[in-house]
Amino acid sequence: MTTAPPAYVPAHGLLRDRTAVITAAAGAGIGGATARRFLEEGARVLIGDAHARRLKETEQALAAEFGADRVASLPCDVTDEDQVQALFAHAERIHGGLDAVVNNAGLGGTADLVDMTDAQWSKVLDVTLGGTFRCTRAALRSLKAAGRGGVVVNNASVIGWRAQTGQAHYAAAKAGVMALTRCAALEAAEFGVRVNAVAPSLAMHPHLVKVTSEALLTELTAREAFGRYAEPWEIANVIVFLASGYSSYMTGETVSVSSQHA
Repeated sequence: MTTAPPAYVPAHGLLRDRTAVITAAAGAGIGGATARRFLEEGARVLIGDAHARRLKETEQALAAEFGADRVASLPCDVTDEDQVQALFAHAERIHGGLDAVVNNAGLGGTADLVDMTDAQWSKVLDVTLGGTFRCTRAALRSLKAAGRGGVVVNNASVIGWRAQTGQAHYAAAKAGVMALTRCAALEAAEFGVRVNAVAPSLAMHPHLVKVTSEALLTELTAREAFGRYAEPWEIANVIVFLASGYSSYMTGETVSVSSQHA
């Protein structure tokens, strides 16, 4: 059975007057969709990405639609601590602080473990888990110092729960993001900050099509309960929920945005 994607959900002002930092937000993937949804819900956003040209194009497109006073960007490679620090310092400068952080940056790849090199393993772990660690640390330091609460939402994956050939590095990194989320949530609770994660399965966007074979995409789509892939904005909707007051008693949780939760 295949169902059609639902109609785009209208905004309800869930993040009005909030400020947010969103990483890996250039382009048409989950990060870009999240930036758009945050703006639609009334937030101001600072978007980061390692791809400076695409990032600037995304900023310009969003600013033309939502206003230049509500959108800013700064190139950020999450494997570089200085760039991470610069991103959060920029949020302090232009917005006077922040209320929400979405750690979307991640890197995949396919290699059987017997053929995987140390470099392949390390690169995926450093971007996907190390980058989430660096940005979560920077976020918690900023939010703790401000003393007004706040939210961190990490992008994990259902692959952090289940096995898939050729994905040992990515699965290990995403399982690590889930564990990091739980531990950070306990530490952040004392200063009123919530830390949660989303775990999508298959959200289609142009970059995924470029790096994934058609046969694998067909196989993965067939596993989905709805018989289709998710639209990036459907994942962004759950991120909005976790960043909003509607999830005020949730922390340390990883929400599966899929039927594939085990």
